[in-house]
Amino acid sequence: MKLKILRSAVDDLHQGRVFYEKQGKDVGEYFFDSLFSDIDSLYLYAGIHVQVFGYYRLLSKRFPYAVYYTLEDDVVVVHRVLDLRRHPHRIRQALRGSQ
Repeated sequence: MKLKILRSAVDDLHQGRVFYEKQGKDVGEYFFDSLFSDIDSLYLYAGIHVQVFGYYRLLSKRFPYAVYYTLEDDVVVVHRVLDLRRHPHRIRQALRGSQ
């Protein structure tokens, strides 16, 4: 299985990293490493997660974030990595923009 991370997801990760770096020294780096660890788990567990708004949703283990992805043939495509503290309407809008 292959993994493809779209630019929109990379931008989401960067924004989260910047936010958490302001919270404390090295917290942004920890955020980044934790989310990439969650994304790497998709090599084994892609497709077992609940579907929300037409995407599979992997919940992060350490931060209030979710990884939204699809399966296309033998490729896991990560579309967005979103903060779950947002209003559900904003999450839905962000996901519609990445289709």
